[in-house]
Amino acid sequence: MSQGSSITAMYLLGDSSVDCGLNALFYPLLHRNFSIIPCDSDGTTLLPHLLAEEMGVPHSQPWYNQNGSIEAILNGLSFGSPQATIVSGGQSHQSLNQQLRQVLDTLQLLRLQLGLDTARHFIQSSLFYFSFGEVDFILDSSRGKNNLKFPQLLASQMSVAIRNLHEAGAKKIVCMGILPLGCTPRVLSQWRDSPAAVYDEKGCVKEMNELVVNYNELMEKQIVMLNEQLGDARMVFCDAYKGMMEIIGNPRRYGFEESRSACCGLGSYNASIGCVAKEIACGRVRRHVWWDLYNPTGAVNSLLANSAWRDQPFSSFCRPSTIGDLVK
Repeated sequence: MSQGSSITAMYLLGDSSVDCGLNALFYPLLHRNFSIIPCDSDGTTLLPHLLAEEMGVPHSQPWYNQNGSIEAILNGLSFGSPQATIVSGGQSHQSLNQQLRQVLDTLQLLRLQLGLDTARHFIQSSLFYFSFGEVDFILDSSRGKNNLKFPQLLASQMSVAIRNLHEAGAKKIVCMGILPLGCTPRVLSQWRDSPAAVYDEKGCVKEMNELVVNYNELMEKQIVMLNEQLGDARMVFCDAYKGMMEIIGNPRRYGFEESRSACCGLGSYNASIGCVAKEIACGRVRRHVWWDLYNPTGAVNSLLANSAWRDQPFSSFCRPSTIGDLVK
């Protein structure tokens, strides 16, 4: 634990923004239209892991590897999976509700092992981090739907899950918004023959980004409401979209040379096929905004983590407070 941080452990729920495929059984066989390798450095530069370093707590290890070990649980766990969705059903890998059940079972195990009072204090001083929604929009778009009511459905289900986690004792919760999917290499590749009216001034697909912005706005409103209704909880919403759009609009200001094509992949925008082997990756990863079809590089995550922790370089990245203030 770092000086000034009250956090004892970090628990992650989400998609490839929190897990590199280590937490999904048979993930390499099930990647479908995603990457076999969705991270540029085995997960050490994922945004929540960079935040863990700021807090002075261990990187959260995959839930599937802990085998009920109380020591592993006390060090923090990742319940995430690269293709995880908010909406359950179909071929979803570790959906929000599935991950939530695993978290609740884990917290119950803590109570049995530590006793009610010790477990309650530990849970209250742990940080729970949600990062979902990207895959829901990707799959919805691939079905040709882009339902305007879909963001409301997703935000509502997220709110229910956060309430359930609070009822189980969680007091400190972070909800990460969705990044601008309309600027990702895969979406640019899929829409590459579209008329100019499809794109915004940054060259991103407007339709996709408008849905993401709608979801993020609804999710932030949910966090504001939950903070008001659950007086003993502290929750923050972090705006990944805002930070990413600043980088995409001014890549050279932040040290990037390529803001449209993926570092690792094949075809148009290096995104017709995902990252199937690190041997096909670019030589200068840090100069790229995007690692693969949908995921940013560690260099981008570092900027986002700094903003989430201390409001620099992107101010008001997390609201109503920074994560640094949340954990003190």
